[in-house]
Order: sequence, then C-alpha cells, then structure tokens
Amino acid sequence: MSMGLFRGFGLSLLSAAAAFAAEVVVEDVDGVLGTTRSPVTATVKLSRSERRAAVEGRLQLREFSPAVSSVKAAVPVQLFPAGATRVSARICWLMPPGLPGKRTFKLQTIPGGADSNVVAGRDAPSGQFDITDAGKPVLRYNYAPIEPGDFITNVAPANRIYARARSDYIHPLFGLDGETLTKDWSKDHPHHRGIYWAWPEVDWRGQRGDLHALQQVFARPTGKCVVTSGPVFAQIEAENVWKWEDTEPVVHERAILRAYRATGDDRLLDLEFQFTALNDPVLLARRGTLHYGGLNLRLASVKDQEIITHTDATNVTPRVAWAELSGKFGEAPQPSGIVVLQHSANPDYPGEWVQFPNLNWMQPTFPASGTRYELKPGVSLVLRFRLWLRRGAHAGAENCAAQWRAYQSPLAPTSLSAH
Repeated sequence: MSMGLFRGFGLSLLSAAAAFAAEVVVEDVDGVLGTTRSPVTATVKLSRSERRAAVEGRLQLREFSPAVSSVKAAVPVQLFPAGATRVSARICWLMPPGLPGKRTFKLQTIPGGADSNVVAGRDAPSGQFDITDAGKPVLRYNYAPIEPGDFITNVAPANRIYARARSDYIHPLFGLDGETLTKDWSKDHPHHRGIYWAWPEVDWRGQRGDLHALQQVFARPTGKCVVTSGPVFAQIEAENVWKWEDTEPVVHERAILRAYRATGDDRLLDLEFQFTALNDPVLLARRGTLHYGGLNLRLASVKDQEIITHTDATNVTPRVAWAELSGKFGEAPQPSGIVVLQHSANPDYPGEWVQFPNLNWMQPTFPASGTRYELKPGVSLVLRFRLWLRRGAHAGAENCAAQWRAYQSPLAPTSLSAH
C-alpha cells in the first residue's frame, strides 16, 4: 500500500493583482482523496474580498487540468475554524473525483452563495444542538442533561439505577434517507445512549466511578458550545466537565463533532475528543481492563444486520483498522451502513474491536487491554474517529481501506492536539 498520498502537498499563491487566481496544488498520488471525496484543508493567504466571500459562502475552488485542457466544476470552500491567523486562513473543501497525481485548483469568488448549507444550531426549547444538511436532519447532540422521566417505569426495578440523567452524546444520528441509526433509553441497557464516549472504570482519589453506566461520575455541560455552519461542513464544539458525584469537577472535556455535506450516497462525520485531568490524576480503563470502553455505538434495531471488523496484522505498515455495521434500519427503502475508522495517531492504536450483535452495538476500544490510561493535569488525551455513513449493502474491504487511508492524510481536517 503506497503512502505517497501523505507527501508532496504543495501550495503556491500568486498576487491578487496577477492575471491568474491563487492556486492550490494537491499531490493525490494514489487518487484516494478524490476517490473517497474526502475533506481536505490548506493554509492560504486570502485577500480581504476573498475572506469576505468565504464568510458569505461565495468562495470556490475550480480545478484546471492542463493534461486534457479542461476546466472542471467548481467546489465550495469554507473557512476552517482552527489554525487561521490574521495573515493566513485555513480553507476546507471536499476533494472531487479526479485522476491520481498532481491536481491544481484556483480560487474564485461567485456573486451568490452556495445553493445549500450544512447548518449547526441550538434548539431553544430543548437546549440541544442539531445539524442539518439542505434542511434534512443529520444528527442531534444532546448537550443539556436529559432526565429519564416516565421511561423509568419501563425498566425492571433492578436496572433503574442505570436510567440516570445523561448528556454529552449523539442521538439521533440519521442515515442518508432520514432513517434513525441510533438508539437511546433501551429497556435492556438503559444507560446505552446512541453514540457516546465513556469508560466503565474511572478512578479518582482511590474511588471508582462508571461514566459508561452513569454511576458516580457524569459528563456535564459548562454552557460553552460553539457552532459553525457553511457549504462544506457544520461543526459543534462543546465543553463539558466530568463531575464526581455530580459535584466535584475532575476532568475537562472538549468534544468536536463535524458533519460534512452529503456527496451522493455518502456522508462523513469526524469526531475529536480532548480529555484533561483538572487537579488530580484520573485513570481510565475498560471493564475489567479487558472488555468494553471508549467510543460506544448503540445502534437502532436493524434487519439483516451484519458486523464486520478488520485490523491489519502486526507486521503490516500502516495498519488499517475499520469496522462496519450494515442492514436495513426502520422504514428506509434500502440497506445502509456505518463504517468506523480509527485514527492512527490515537494512543494504543489500533484499539481492539468489540461487538454485541444482539444489542446492535460495536466499538473500537481504548485503552489497550490490561492497562489503565492516566489522565494528568495539564496533559491532554486526544482521540479521533471518523464515521462513514452510506447507502447500500456492505461497502467492501477495499473501499473501507481507502476511506481509512484518506482519513490519515495530513491534509485531513483536525482541530485538537495533545499537550
């Protein structure tokens, strides 16, 4: 497997007064960025009018191919909210399909904005945050705590301890045809909550809590939640604090959820998490240090469900790690699937795959089996994942590997870093 696509990114800018628009040159050696239509970023110098056009959704990149003397359709550009300075700006776009190798794009502005936007916003009545794409729902991020209410009567008395107020999770997540892909408030495991990031063993000052099952330690919102919308992606950046017994702050958390506009039968969703102990070290571990813990996906009931997991052998470089759950969700007219991609920069990469097919549940685990990861004050743990939402039956191993490779590119958008 060639890693050439990770190298050779070039950027050349000409003066705004020159005869030609500024150029962005991407070396897509294997063609995987275009094949997967993945999001990429570049740092460029923008004139004042170009920056204003970007803010208004009027900035585009048009590809020019000297080999065939043709100009291809333009693609929308959006300012990326991380990494910009007064002098330069970071732009993001979805790579259009094209031939492998050197690809040249030129910036241009248009009179009107994009036909449709991906929008993130707060739902005032509930206090939650929603993302839509061209007016269609993509996901809801439950930021404000949700109480069990009358649901608790559906839970066996022995399990009611787990039907606790929860927040800081995604539900519902929608497929390309509007089908609900996730499940919340299940009778069998009332603490399962859509897509959530939590550990069953959280140790602090000699005590053990369970962020996964909502015991002793809870993720609570601070009220600082910033949204970004545009023609390429919408983003929710939320701040939470883990509170011991819902009172003592022990961990600071930043969660970034970035949904890109759909491209035909596909949508990509990037998840970035940063965790930092506040005053004393905090230890994270899987159940018994051997089982589940990390990014959890409790999905809705699905007909003809199939779960496939893949991790390359230890002697393969780079090691590709992906998993897919597919089937027919709800009343959707056709099957759909969710592919989970692990980022190779995650500590203890690759995490082992755990699945419970009877619960429509799967995850990439963290930390490594038999270990406890120590969160230290002033030192952040960063974990990154990408979800590939798609129509149709199985994507196929080759396509999943291509998506993983594109996700590892240094051109891929990232906001958080460990420190």
